[in-house]
Amino acid sequence: AHTEFSSSMAVPTLSSVQCFALRLSPGQEIISEIVGAVQRAGLRAAFIMTCVGSCTSATVRLASAAPKVPNEIIQLQQCMEILSLVGTVSPDGPHLHVSLGDAQGRVVGGHAIAMTVFTTAEIVIGECVSLVFARPHDPQTGWDELTVAPRP
Repeated sequence: AHTEFSSSMAVPTLSSVQCFALRLSPGQEIISEIVGAVQRAGLRAAFIMTCVGSCTSATVRLASAAPKVPNEIIQLQQCMEILSLVGTVSPDGPHLHVSLGDAQGRVVGGHAIAMTVFTTAEIVIGECVSLVFARPHDPQTGWDELTVAPRP
């Protein structure tokens, strides 16, 4: 069920956390595997605790990369280290950001759309067991944004 968007969520809600771990193999698509794992486990308030590994390709959306090309999407086709992968995964879908390092040590980051495993991706997913995440449309930002509610 979608909830109406409310940006007045300044009071944090305490919740215990469960942890789920998975390792992905070469050729697997990281974002879809995370979403699938969350769905199969029935998680309703998931978040990425850590992810280390490498990828051979990535699709990343940059935040307002240039005034004439807002929210540019780039396709990276090279071996890169996954330096960080963070974000939330609700039943409505993921909101994940990534930092990737190339062979020269340069780093690129942004909204993670897709990534293909090179050698491994070791991922730990947490779930706030007392909460439910949703992503209704926020007319102020124009995006589907996180809402947090107590689990019934």
